[in-house]
Amino acid sequence: MALSRKSSSKRLGLVIFFIINTVIFSCLGLWQVQRLGWKTDLMARLDTLVHAAPQAAPMPEQWPQLSQEANEYTPVQLQGQWLSDKEVTVYANTELGPGYWVMTPLLVSSSDTANTPTTVVWINQGFIPTEQRRTPRNTNATPGQTIQVAGLLRWPEKANLFLRENVPAEDRWYRRWPDELSQARGLQQATAPYFVDAYATGAGQEWPRGGMTQIQFSNNHLSYAITWFVLALLNIAALVYVLVFDGKRQRSTSTRSE
Repeated sequence: MALSRKSSSKRLGLVIFFIINTVIFSCLGLWQVQRLGWKTDLMARLDTLVHAAPQAAPMPEQWPQLSQEANEYTPVQLQGQWLSDKEVTVYANTELGPGYWVMTPLLVSSSDTANTPTTVVWINQGFIPTEQRRTPRNTNATPGQTIQVAGLLRWPEKANLFLRENVPAEDRWYRRWPDELSQARGLQQATAPYFVDAYATGAGQEWPRGGMTQIQFSNNHLSYAITWFVLALLNIAALVYVLVFDGKRQRSTSTRSE
């Protein structure tokens, strides 16, 4: 009798265990299905967004309302003067191999409102291979010359374990953080919280090579959903086995013992 009660308790514990697992795995599968719909909509929205006509880049009065979720990859245009002597090259590993992003501050002033202060917007002019790092750029721009730039609004990279910290004292740069770049180059003007990935300037462009923004998102939510649902089905199968087949075996064993 004691053995029968012990077997029943063990069987009940397994039933509860498999039921809990089934509920958890099913919920995770449903969550991944929801994430799949969200990611698909996001990718479709961004594909439409990046091909839209550029709009005026946000000015200081608009900066507090900006966010990565709502504004990144928006096509923008702006005009100003290069501060080429303040250029920073940020290490990058792209489809063209290792090299650097050419980050150059653009001195921007609004022609619409006299009260709008002169500001700095960092422009990613594009990619250069390592051997081009010390090559002078913007040599055709005369001091004070106003130039126009168009590209995609980008948000600074988020810190993570795989992104090395900048070392300004050694002029080694790994992340594009506008405030940190301005501080290192001694810029006193207000710095935009975003930077701009400049478009490619033409088919015959050499270096820096613009238009290399990677707008790709991993979309593994379908495979994750399938995995969770398969695990849920396996637990259902195990539950059926415990309730039906193992139950019959235990009843048969109990009958023979009597």
